Amino acid sequence: MTAQHGVARSESFSGFAEELFRHLPRIDQRRWAAAYVQGLLSTPGKKTVRRMAAEVTDSSTAAQALHQFINSSPWEWGPIRAELMRWAAQRTRPRCWTIAPAVLPKRGAQSCGVHRRFIPHAGRTVNCQIGFGVFLSSDTEDLPVAWSMLLPDEWSDEARRLRARIPSDVTASAEEWLLNLTDELAVHAAHGPMPVVADATGYLDAAALINGLSARGHDLVVAVPDNLLVLPGSHLAARQCPEAGPVAAVRLISEHERTGLIPQRVSAPADGRPYSMGLVHLPRPRSLPGPQHTYRLFTQPDGRGRRGGLWITNMVNQPLGDLVGLAGRRAEAAGTVGRLERNFGLRDFEGRSFPGWHHHMTLVSAAFTYARLTAHQDMRSISGFGSNSRTAPDPYTEPWRSLGRQQTQDRQTA
Repeated sequence: MTAQHGVARSESFSGFAEELFRHLPRIDQRRWAAAYVQGLLSTPGKKTVRRMAAEVTDSSTAAQALHQFINSSPWEWGPIRAELMRWAAQRTRPRCWTIAPAVLPKRGAQSCGVHRRFIPHAGRTVNCQIGFGVFLSSDTEDLPVAWSMLLPDEWSDEARRLRARIPSDVTASAEEWLLNLTDELAVHAAHGPMPVVADATGYLDAAALINGLSARGHDLVVAVPDNLLVLPGSHLAARQCPEAGPVAAVRLISEHERTGLIPQRVSAPADGRPYSMGLVHLPRPRSLPGPQHTYRLFTQPDGRGRRGGLWITNMVNQPLGDLVGLAGRRAEAAGTVGRLERNFGLRDFEGRSFPGWHHHMTLVSAAFTYARLTAHQDMRSISGFGSNSRTAPDPYTEPWRSLGRQQTQDRQTA
């Protein structure tokens, strides 16, 4: 990369940082926010505060200042996330919100939200934090714009919450917190209502999330666990469904496939694979107001033509191809979480506090979104583009390593 190209990049990044961090009240906060994002973009390997500080500045006190800015400085992350969402929406064609989990392994028991949990895809119990990213998704991008953290029961202890600086109003369940977060993002969105695609198979109460989204008027496509209890719709009851009460979703689908009483079995336009579908209701808590909602339960075949995951949507009249396309954002968002972990420091937060975690996750989101929407058009000639190899040059971070080194050289020769 030439020095001239590096300067152009720097000016572009400066404009992004000025726009994104304009709500921060102090000049030094805006400066350190920009430095932290640039460190995430330009530092190879593990993104420790010390390594990022060394990458972007030659100041001997920068590491301490960055650490204080992330962990102790009392700045609000909400306005920055809203600005990031607006900036990203202007440069993409968003189609939906996608909610995806992130498992963040931790050592010790003091970091906010840390607990021991069995992780299905790892096949073992892990000491970890569970985060949920909310992504602004188009047909080609999944850009993280907000985060929530799962706080299990053991984090209801008042003394423990005080040490981790968890605000007193953060008492809702993970599902309720995500519902409020989705509502908040929708208020700031300039592109109108969009459906919510969510993965509720591992760490969320699927029924609570679905009921909550429906009650708030959101369209939804939610991956659900096999044991989610559902009630057959009226057309299923007319076909003498063997269960009068709630039944596990996978059993309902399996029973109708076995007996041939499948409500609808069609092929999606894109892949020609068979999809089983039927209308269902969810058992409703008596405390939940409003009418009973009707949902479409459908299967998503795996790559070998066998029945794969189960999905529920309230868009019962939407073409199947559209629903399948929306469901596909789940895997794409999971891939983005992996890239955030490998190349953007998602797992590298060094503090223990609730505000510090949200500060870090917000700036990780800013780094990824900026890199994705400004650099990827120029990266196609780089060796390893599109590769899943951990040793291949990453198209989102490699240019910024060069930029950081160039700026350090410029300061030394000034």
